[in-house]
Amino acid sequence: MKYSSLIRILFFLFIGIFLISCEVDNKPEVYEEGSNKYTNDWIYNQMKKYYKWNEAMPDKGDLAVNPKEYFSKLLQKDDIYSYAIHPELPETAPQSIRTKFGFDVSFIEFQGKFYGVILYVLYDSPAKNNGLLRGQLITKINGAELNIINYNNLYKSIISSSHLDLEITSYSAQSGFADSKEISLLQGYTFGQQINCQVIEAKNTKIGYIEIPHFDVGQAQLFLEILQDLKSKSITELVLDLRYNGGGDVSSATALSIIVAPNIQSNNLFIKFEGNANGGNVDQSFLQALQSNESKVSFEALRNAHPFINRIYVLCGNRTASASELIINNLKPYMNVITIGEKTFGKDVAGFPIEDDRISGNRGWVLYPSIYKLFNARHEGDYSKGINPVMIANELQQPEVFPLGNTSEVLLNQALNAISGNTSRTKRVTLRSLPLSTIYTDVDPLLRLTP
Repeated sequence: MKYSSLIRILFFLFIGIFLISCEVDNKPEVYEEGSNKYTNDWIYNQMKKYYKWNEAMPDKGDLAVNPKEYFSKLLQKDDIYSYAIHPELPETAPQSIRTKFGFDVSFIEFQGKFYGVILYVLYDSPAKNNGLLRGQLITKINGAELNIINYNNLYKSIISSSHLDLEITSYSAQSGFADSKEISLLQGYTFGQQINCQVIEAKNTKIGYIEIPHFDVGQAQLFLEILQDLKSKSITELVLDLRYNGGGDVSSATALSIIVAPNIQSNNLFIKFEGNANGGNVDQSFLQALQSNESKVSFEALRNAHPFINRIYVLCGNRTASASELIINNLKPYMNVITIGEKTFGKDVAGFPIEDDRISGNRGWVLYPSIYKLFNARHEGDYSKGINPVMIANELQQPEVFPLGNTSEVLLNQALNAISGNTSRTKRVTLRSLPLSTIYTDVDPLLRLTP
């Protein structure tokens, strides 16, 4: 055999071995079904595809760690909204006082003493069923009297507890503090909440007031009925109380927006979604956003329920988030939106659930990543630090806190004064609101879309 022929044979042999070696090296590693590596490899690939900030993600790293811990390491530093849960592991779900016991609380100092103020109580919740009411004051939590040193840790302890012993009192300007009493709560479930509405007459003006606790799938018909009723009663002003509304479904919020906004058309732009290079940007009209999850009520039916208003007053605060903020921001191109209260939570992202269903018959992890940033028709958005109210007001000005919908309640009273042109100042603040450390708050982790 000639030397050149031998060289040629060896060359092709080398190329063949090299190609076989490359095929082996490029073959994806197979992990044992149900193992952490099996799950985390899937998590990484899904996040690389959908996550808004996928280009900033680290390398795969250690796939053997707990999936919830692994997921958190993929998030950018200021993303507090994305989360992962396992349907069969309750401890993986976001925890909050509202979801466990059915109430919201803030803390104040008044005349040298410290109190937890019950701000919101859900219907048919452990809190409501055991006698908690908005405006009541907590003096002790699990036997510990509140003070400047321990109130924040006691607040955290409520979130991690399954049982609460509270000592409460109440206060009114006329009679002062009532006698204390004890209330015990066990962690439990709270289901759908009712929407409260009424008509308030002030200086010959009929004002509709609607308090909405959450935006749930299928609420379009309910919003239609409520606004039709208010329209029949000839309201000319509307107050939306969203201060304890942590968000929910986009299509539900869209349905309410269609009724409220004057002179809109079905093809008017409502939402701009901006995703990564894979998802791109998606623009949705009012009709498209409605039909994404609400198909039983037509755009025309909702538009016909529009009352005779050209502006809305929105009562808001640091628990106003997600779909509630979407309404505030995305109605601005179409009407005057007057916000009253405190800065909102700042959730300007949306996403949809991504479920690991690779193993037949087994429920896997579910990811809720931030997939899109949200903007209105004028490309206004980027409110991750919250939306500042037009009229700033703290609802905790006096130790007497009135029920929502009561015309003496601070934020509603300010809205009524603005409507009637009354410029009289509210009572002087006599207490100090106490800050809480940044922990999981009682808002929806993500504005939900239908994939």
